[in-house]
Amino acid sequence: MKIGVIGGGAAGYFAAIHASGKGNAVTIFEKSPKLLSKVKVSGGGRCNVTHRPMEISKLVKNYPRGEKFLKKVFRHFKCEDTIEWFESRSVPLKTENDGRVFPCSDDSQSIINALQVEANKLGIQVKTSTGIKEIQLKGDSYLLISDRGEFLVDSLTIAGGGYPKVDGYAFMNKLKHQIISPIPSLFTFNTPQEPIKKLMGISMPNTQVKIEGTKLNYQGPLLITHWGVSGPAVLKLSAFGAQWLFDQKYQARAIINWNADFSEQKYFEHLTQYSKSHPNRKVSNYPLFEIPTRLWEYLCDKSEVDLDQTFNSLSKKQINKLVQNLFCHILNINGKTTFKEEFVTAGGISIDEVNPETLESKYHPNLYFAGEVLNIDGITGGFNFQAAWSTGYLAGKSSVKNTI
Repeated sequence: MKIGVIGGGAAGYFAAIHASGKGNAVTIFEKSPKLLSKVKVSGGGRCNVTHRPMEISKLVKNYPRGEKFLKKVFRHFKCEDTIEWFESRSVPLKTENDGRVFPCSDDSQSIINALQVEANKLGIQVKTSTGIKEIQLKGDSYLLISDRGEFLVDSLTIAGGGYPKVDGYAFMNKLKHQIISPIPSLFTFNTPQEPIKKLMGISMPNTQVKIEGTKLNYQGPLLITHWGVSGPAVLKLSAFGAQWLFDQKYQARAIINWNADFSEQKYFEHLTQYSKSHPNRKVSNYPLFEIPTRLWEYLCDKSEVDLDQTFNSLSKKQINKLVQNLFCHILNINGKTTFKEEFVTAGGISIDEVNPETLESKYHPNLYFAGEVLNIDGITGGFNFQAAWSTGYLAGKSSVKNTI
């Protein structure tokens, strides 16, 4: 049997590896000259392989699109299986405090090497710079047409990743699968008109960020950048709000609580009590609520508090205004920026047309899908890679079952 895999990324390699055996000839077709390029740059070059193992019911909550579908997929291959697979191939992994899992080497090349060594050992052929321009149905087989010739395969897994525009899926037109129009997911918020940009580099460990006029909100670290705000809270919020923000053309208002441990009432009570306990302290010299000095000064200025004032001189109006800026600081969003080199899309092949127990097309036998080409995506933290490993594994294993 000839098995073809379109895409030389994480999902493609995993599908090819798990489709090998039983005398099958497996070939990966990659359109670019580079292989596993997203693995290379992920996590600042460290590769966030997966996330700390958790119950599947909790794991799927980290996927804005594909939750119910992935619940079935993860029963076949979950976070624990990913960790075991790499560690059994001499890639020790470590779990950081926030649950993210990285190779102990802190080098994504460790992951790349493990995948490529396994592929070589299994005799998988890899054809780079071989973009598939069209897929033709030939009975139950598939003819792949490229600039480098035509290839007939008995079984095909499409794991080519996400595309920024629907045109990217044109090579699949003859398969008649519904394509959900792709939109960006995981991006930072641009705030070009906001003076807060001058505080670039300041981070807060536990904020809550909301999108005004919606129920969308997320809690976590936030980073102020020279173009706006970033960090896990913003990135995760962008993923869950991807469609709404797209529809609004990325024009919205973010509401920030700078310390999510404090409610509006708690801020007010703490400020009032502090003013009584330390009446003669200068406001500028004693930032409260674990706020960095520069951000504290900025928020005081926004609240019309003179930094030379003492706490006991604050009027009720000034305290109320300061509480407002601490609890619901409003930033005008005007645009987005892709997070580093990590490109994630929402959209792709409709999962309603794919069997979640095998990842086989409901329309065509021996046709499988894996990775971001499906309309599934996760938040930051190793969740997108886990979806890649799990769908790649299941697609590969399923294609082998059908060749026995």
